[in-house]
Amino acid sequence: MGSPLHNELRKEFQLERLILFSDAVFAIAITLLVIEIKIPEIHAADLTEEKLVSSLAHLIPKFIGFLVSFLIIGQYWTVHHRMFGYVINFNGTLLWLNIFFLFAIALMPFSTGFYSEYAGMPVITPAIFYTANIIMLGLLSFSLWRYLGNPKRNLTENLSPQLARYSSLRAITVPVIFILFSIAYSWKPIIAAFIPMLIPLILRLLFGGMKKKIINNNN
Repeated sequence: MGSPLHNELRKEFQLERLILFSDAVFAIAITLLVIEIKIPEIHAADLTEEKLVSSLAHLIPKFIGFLVSFLIIGQYWTVHHRMFGYVINFNGTLLWLNIFFLFAIALMPFSTGFYSEYAGMPVITPAIFYTANIIMLGLLSFSLWRYLGNPKRNLTENLSPQLARYSSLRAITVPVIFILFSIAYSWKPIIAAFIPMLIPLILRLLFGGMKKKIINNNN
């Protein structure tokens, strides 16, 4: 058995490995998003400005999908970064919850490409698949906050029950918004495409006051 200092350093090293691995998955997923956008290929004999611009115009749904998913993955990275800023210990359950969460992150490039490829067409399966991916992310983020928010597990430091509750509520709100997105998509795909872009505004309107209250209470 090692000394208490050695055990503490080993625990910190293992926790750092968990965070670095998570960051790597986020970085790869956010990079793979753009690979789904292929450069237009037009034979030199047929190349004109009009055809090139037209080819780019056909990529607009893919660029919109890339932008939305880029912002979503970026948002979840900031949440994950903030979440693990409170973590001082870990156990097997936390490791597996984090693995499943990263699975949902790694799936984003595929679900984004699938949705973008058929955006605006009279099929709803790609939108449902994309929404299911976001629901998975939201539920796992919710589960992580709830699990870490239990002080009896001694996994965090300075994470108040109020802050954990606030963060878990925010986590579950995003999937609800995407369920509304799927419903709207079956009715008007063009209108539905703008719903995800409103997420930051909706979260601010719903939780801005709660966040200020928590900050004031902690001070």
